[in-house]
Amino acid sequence: MLCCKKADKQTSGKESNFNGNFAVIIYFNMASAKTIYTCQNCGAQSPKWLGKCTSCGEWNTYVEEIVATKQTTGKLSVQISGNQPLTLDKIETVKNSRISVGIEEFNRVLGGGIVPGSLILLGGDPGIGKSTLALQMALGLNAKNILYISGEESLQQIKLRAERLSNNTSTCLFLSETSLENILAHTEQVNPELLIIDSIQTISTEMIESSPGSVGQVRECTAAILKFAKKNNVAVVLIGHITKDGNLAGPKVLEHMVDTVLQFEGDTNYMYRILRSNKNRFGSTNELGIFEMRSDGLREITNPSEQLISKVSHDVSGTAIAATIEGVRPFLIEIQALVSSAAYGTPQRSSTGFDLRRLNMLLAVLEKRAGFKLIAKDVFLNIAGGLKISDPATDLAVICSILSSNIDIAINHKICFAGEVGLTGEIRAVSRIEQRIAEAAKLGFSRIYVPSLNKGFDAKKFKIDIVKVSRVEEVFKTIFA
Repeated sequence: MLCCKKADKQTSGKESNFNGNFAVIIYFNMASAKTIYTCQNCGAQSPKWLGKCTSCGEWNTYVEEIVATKQTTGKLSVQISGNQPLTLDKIETVKNSRISVGIEEFNRVLGGGIVPGSLILLGGDPGIGKSTLALQMALGLNAKNILYISGEESLQQIKLRAERLSNNTSTCLFLSETSLENILAHTEQVNPELLIIDSIQTISTEMIESSPGSVGQVRECTAAILKFAKKNNVAVVLIGHITKDGNLAGPKVLEHMVDTVLQFEGDTNYMYRILRSNKNRFGSTNELGIFEMRSDGLREITNPSEQLISKVSHDVSGTAIAATIEGVRPFLIEIQALVSSAAYGTPQRSSTGFDLRRLNMLLAVLEKRAGFKLIAKDVFLNIAGGLKISDPATDLAVICSILSSNIDIAINHKICFAGEVGLTGEIRAVSRIEQRIAEAAKLGFSRIYVPSLNKGFDAKKFKIDIVKVSRVEEVFKTIFA
């Protein structure tokens, strides 16, 4: 219960001036400890232990945590001070200069650099390169005061990794610590411009009696770091683990607390990595950065189209080039398909980097609208480079590669495609068609197939033959005539 009243002018016979402030009487409750069980997967709570979580369905995820319960009531009188409510015209704006991390792909995703006082959460699969990316960023900022805290590696292990990255002359400070209280004490003493913590699941506080990585520990540690960062204007990069479902481990409130959520993804069997932004309060979430994992660390790929297209000089059946866009960045990818007679009774449908349900839909369109019988054949589809593509504009390249493999006729490697295929066999319009055409022309392609519904652009300014199509049958007759 909260009660406010105007302060009296006199207290015990003496005048006491509060400058117009309010005296607040707060009725609070004295607390005593009790235990509750919390699911470590979704954060659901239960007064007793359960073998299976009733919220997310996971087994053996409930862990005992100590919380406070209200018992007795007391009274405390305080005075309101500090910040006061203001209208927008009275709020002074201060333009903070962003911190450039020295990695252009990283800056692109953040919107130009790290904003001082912001919290960035970087998540990804184990072994994908999160710690390598953070260490490269820390070692590259020689002119800044950086503090790198690792709860997973010792200082000797960090030095070995820095030597592998061929950069061990940085002025960055390193600390191996898992206690939140010690981390905040060292950070306040060093007063860095950028704080990197690897990882938030290894940090624990003495305020909660639960193991590191639990829902309560992650929530309270992040809240304390957030408060410290906003108060001292320190930028913080938190590295987080993910669950087997691909979601960030810990409570969902963790993603609401931070300012930016970055996802570092890719196939560990391939060398390419993609940095995406799922949330960004200070920039766009449409940008992405592409890296190549090498023995000496991550290398930026400034022109991904040249890296993702094979350099074979002769045409091979079953391949087609698609002009796609990830975020606001256009690039060309190679789509590979293999169609063969089914060795068993049930034909196989397999795709890597492409939605399997959409592949089945496109195969049904080929059967129904174009008349190609693929019901008794195995179909395998692969996006070269280990990328995962969700752009519907790759549909036209997918069906062309499948048909090319089926009839064993190669498509000219100087031809690319951009178009979405509908259920009736029509070629639907796609977004940012001019950027796709410009990227294909820049890489030396001679022809690009685009939807006829895409209008409003000047085809003469592009040094490439633009063929407008409205049905899948038109594309097949033109290519395989």
